[in-house]
Amino acid sequence: MTNQTIQHSERWTRDYIFDVLREIGIHYIFGVPGTNEIPIIDGTSYPENQVQYIECLHENIAIGAAMGSARMSGKPGVVVVHVTPGIAHSIGNLFNAWRSHIPLVILCCQQQNELVTQEPLLASNLVHLAQQYTKLAHEVRTPEEIPLVLQRSFKEAMAPPNGPVFISMPWEFNMRSISADDRIQGVTQISPHFTGDRHTIKQAATLLAQARNPIIIAGDAVGYADAWSELQELAQLLGAPVLLQTFSSVANFPNNDFHWQGELPGAQEKIQEVFKNHDVAFLCGFGCQAQVTVFKYSSGPLIPPTVRQVYLTNNSWDLGKNYYGEAAIFGDIKATLPLINNLIGQNPPAEAPERNDKLQKQDAQRHQKWQQYLELALTQDEIWAVVVADALREEIHKRGLEKRFVYVHEAVSDPAPFQYFLPLGNEESTPISYYCVAGGSLGWSMPASLGIKLESTGWQGIETSLVVNAVGDGSSLFYPQTWWTAAHRQLGVLYIIMNNQEYRTLQMGLEEVVHAYSSTPGYGWKPKTNDPEYLRIERPKFDFVNLAKAFGAQDGAIVNHPQNVSSAVQLGIDYVLKTGRSYILDVRTAKETPLPLSIEERSTRYTVQPPLNFFHQMAANVPLIS
Repeated sequence: MTNQTIQHSERWTRDYIFDVLREIGIHYIFGVPGTNEIPIIDGTSYPENQVQYIECLHENIAIGAAMGSARMSGKPGVVVVHVTPGIAHSIGNLFNAWRSHIPLVILCCQQQNELVTQEPLLASNLVHLAQQYTKLAHEVRTPEEIPLVLQRSFKEAMAPPNGPVFISMPWEFNMRSISADDRIQGVTQISPHFTGDRHTIKQAATLLAQARNPIIIAGDAVGYADAWSELQELAQLLGAPVLLQTFSSVANFPNNDFHWQGELPGAQEKIQEVFKNHDVAFLCGFGCQAQVTVFKYSSGPLIPPTVRQVYLTNNSWDLGKNYYGEAAIFGDIKATLPLINNLIGQNPPAEAPERNDKLQKQDAQRHQKWQQYLELALTQDEIWAVVVADALREEIHKRGLEKRFVYVHEAVSDPAPFQYFLPLGNEESTPISYYCVAGGSLGWSMPASLGIKLESTGWQGIETSLVVNAVGDGSSLFYPQTWWTAAHRQLGVLYIIMNNQEYRTLQMGLEEVVHAYSSTPGYGWKPKTNDPEYLRIERPKFDFVNLAKAFGAQDGAIVNHPQNVSSAVQLGIDYVLKTGRSYILDVRTAKETPLPLSIEERSTRYTVQPPLNFFHQMAANVPLIS
């Protein structure tokens, strides 16, 4: 018997990990190599384990890539990180995963168990670092409990609501010899398809059917449950507008349905404006309920007290979390919504057809205004985001990729054009055709694109041909090392850098703070300058194409004029699809863009819009309506 055969016949405690991954069908482990992790990384070199180690150059990239893999596959993303710096480096995307309910299992290789109490190099209380943003955080106490801890951890990551789990494991525990027959039997998997209480379902259906003017808010649990058609049926039965939660992680409602109204705005008075004319709100899968920068109790709650609230979600914490819910259903959305729809459908509201007709007319007007806005943008000397969004839409349509693309969104200051123009409709795409995160910690999207591209088929059984990542210039500079892994693994992604040479999102945040507090008694604060130098990154200017090439990316282009955007996007997609390698578009965008609608029309609709400069608004005495 050769040494190689002997080596393959031996089993170690680290092989319990591969038993679980094989059982669930997980084929990737993401991480940054460290000495403690080598026993686990070494296990990926055996073909029978059917797992590849995806080497990243920063732990937050590894976590982000695992998030993308998890979102596409519907299975936990697995990450191996190194002691204290490893988990500390990954906190930003761990927080994003926690807020976005993404299933992760993070294996952190602690220092030697016999030594750790003496505070050796890099050692700390790892569980304490991670537990705030995990469903479960545990340090293994003996090699014998590894099977128990792994089974429990993967069960919890996959149980509704999904979320990250953290395991600290002294590195030497992975190298204990076990017998060939000593294996993990399996992983308990809890079905997410449970229905809510029948009495509360009936109560909710009655409240919704009797509403004078209902409104629906669709949170991430809707998209994760693949419940588009069920929520569309309810919206049609009620004649209710549907808004998405701010910073939705996935597409929670199809944008080609006339009930769709875009995302909730991100400011207190704007959210109040959305709700003020409605008497009943159906908060469906709505977890991130206070996605605002500034809140003042003196200005009243985000949802006015005159609005009666009905909840449905699979996370008990989100039921009536911030407000009293007159009916609160704890259940799976896809399994429970048909029961609500059936009750309402037996005696639908008489006013629903009139409300639906009004929403259809508003939708036609919205389409006309967006087209006019696009035409105006094409006449400018600078590039507006709407031009990029429409170019992507056109190329996706021409190539018949509506069912086979994923758009990864971190162009944080320009969400509306992409959410409106991209084909995120019921028959053309799926909830995971759009990917963002609810956490808001920047620098996640480029890493996520790696995991998304690795998973060639999404959990809804649709093959992904094209992955596009639009990201702000500031966000892209968090982890440009991502491009090394993309080149190393030959992962073809179209990266579009929305390069306005400033931290536009932070400027918008500053504008909101100034607006909120400049007239508040006891505050009256104003910045020294309306144009802070520290929020600009233009001296010297970044060349993202050459930056990417330094990390091994093959090609790209700088785009300076709106008339060149369409051909640049076409070239970039051609390159990615033909070569299987990444392409970088450095799109030099305008620092400010006007709103697409006139002042008079802005107060009559919901849909989010591109930003208008705050100080210009103040000078014109224009209300901040989003």
